[in-house]
Amino acid sequence: MKLDTSGLESFAPHKGIDAEFKELSPVASFEFPNVTNFDDFQKKAVQMVKPAKGTTTLAFIFKDGVMVAADSRASMGAYISSQSVKKIIEINPYMLGTMAGGAADCQFWHRNLGIKCRLHELANKRRISVTGASKLLANILYSYRGMGLSVGTMIAGWDEAGPGLYYVDSEGGRLKGTRFSVGSGSPYAYGVLDSGYRWDLSIEEAAELARRAIYHATFRDGASGGVASVYYVGRDGWSKLSGDDVGDLHYKYYPVVQEEEMTEAAAA
Repeated sequence: MKLDTSGLESFAPHKGIDAEFKELSPVASFEFPNVTNFDDFQKKAVQMVKPAKGTTTLAFIFKDGVMVAADSRASMGAYISSQSVKKIIEINPYMLGTMAGGAADCQFWHRNLGIKCRLHELANKRRISVTGASKLLANILYSYRGMGLSVGTMIAGWDEAGPGLYYVDSEGGRLKGTRFSVGSGSPYAYGVLDSGYRWDLSIEEAAELARRAIYHATFRDGASGGVASVYYVGRDGWSKLSGDDVGDLHYKYYPVVQEEEMTEAAAA
């Protein structure tokens, strides 16, 4: 008995079907742009459709730990999509990450980093260090460089070595420092932060400095606004200290002075 294996062949005959498919689905084609320098054209095209983003985040180390603060406005160019975005993301009970750049990119990779930190803790019976977590994130983002990610984050936390603070971006860059500010409002935040920063700040003074820096950035930068959230990371983990509407903070720092009513001078 001979088996018929013609149906298993890669080029099995199709009676009358090929002609029908040719009529229904013509071959897609497109023309390349008529330019002399295609790489330059591609870069300009990417910049043309690249959304304009804005935010203000900051973090600094002082004698009692790390203070982290951020605004809550999400915008794309002149369009404000939300005033209640959570830009400080909890990675674990002792570590925080800030969000600047693409919201989806930052949220996904911080969540991914939290998973990897937990797996490290289960495998090694100890929490991952801030240095290790930031290096892990930098290595991941470096492997995706040039693929359109937009991430500018700070990893702040407390480990066996004490407080730690690192800046990590979507190109795989990683910097260690004592104070950073990231986002379109960062130049204004740096102005307040650099003038008021001291190593021996108390927790209350550090929180007020962070809050004031975020407020002034939102006052000058149209892409920043909403609520100024302040977190503190200490030996016992992180805690949220405050979340104030920047509109209320404006009247706190610049109270309205009531002008005296003008009265007519008494006749002589």
